[in-house]
Amino acid sequence: MNIIEIIFSANFVYAILRVTTPILFAALGAIVSDRAGVINIALEGTMLAAALSGVIISALTHSAWLGLLAALITGVMMSILLAYFSINLKTDIVLAGIALNLLASGGTIFVLYLVAHDKGISSSLKSEVLPKVTIPLIEKIPFLGSILSGHNILTYVALGTVFLVYILLYKTPLGLRIRAVGENADAADSVGVGVNKVRYIALILSGLLASFGGAYMSMGYVSWFSTNMTAGRGFIALAAEAMGKGTPIGTFLASLLFGFAGALASNLQSFRIPSEFVQMIPYIVTIVGLVIYSSSQANKIIKK
Repeated sequence: MNIIEIIFSANFVYAILRVTTPILFAALGAIVSDRAGVINIALEGTMLAAALSGVIISALTHSAWLGLLAALITGVMMSILLAYFSINLKTDIVLAGIALNLLASGGTIFVLYLVAHDKGISSSLKSEVLPKVTIPLIEKIPFLGSILSGHNILTYVALGTVFLVYILLYKTPLGLRIRAVGENADAADSVGVGVNKVRYIALILSGLLASFGGAYMSMGYVSWFSTNMTAGRGFIALAAEAMGKGTPIGTFLASLLFGFAGALASNLQSFRIPSEFVQMIPYIVTIVGLVIYSSSQANKIIKK
């Protein structure tokens, strides 16, 4: 089978949705925080910490759902920590986010060693996996059924969250406050909006969404945790949010682009192509995408 046949196969499109899921969760989280005027650089670390928490707790309790709950709590705690440093202590949020990413990178290795006595992978832990969902009727439709049915439950949650984030931002009072604070914090404060409170909420929601992506990585995409398994997906999510111009639908489409690159890289491994080049593809697409986005923004500024 050649590369063209692979790209137009149902299995490849299925793989795109599968690879897109963790990026989409984190990118939606990036939207919420960015709209409040705070950039959540700690998405990568949040996903990584959540991924490990989900594996450990699901192994201890023999429940995938308790593992998911633990992952979400971990993500929220990471975001509260980021919010405290940046909002209360006035620390530069980018530096605080980088510090949390480094903490998660090293901390997860340490905790994994304490629990599983292994610094690389959690294979000794009998962790649980979140279930896959078969959609009645749709699964029987040729080609389409193979694409849409049989995904992990969090993939469907991610797709539904695109619309939930849209409703939150544009159809609710909280969304209005988030956008107002992000556009002009002083003006929002002058009419009684609690700027710090709104930013806390936005960062917590951002961390919650990112932790869904982390849980998916270790309890859906695969069934174990490995060192730095998020592999830059938190930063790719930031790129997807920028390319999507901070809108849920635009960010979803940008996430699909990165999902396509990731799925392509996985399939190219079966060809005689150097593995180093294959592994570069998602990051090359990220750089190219950001260059195109930056150029378009610069052209708009020049025209004005």
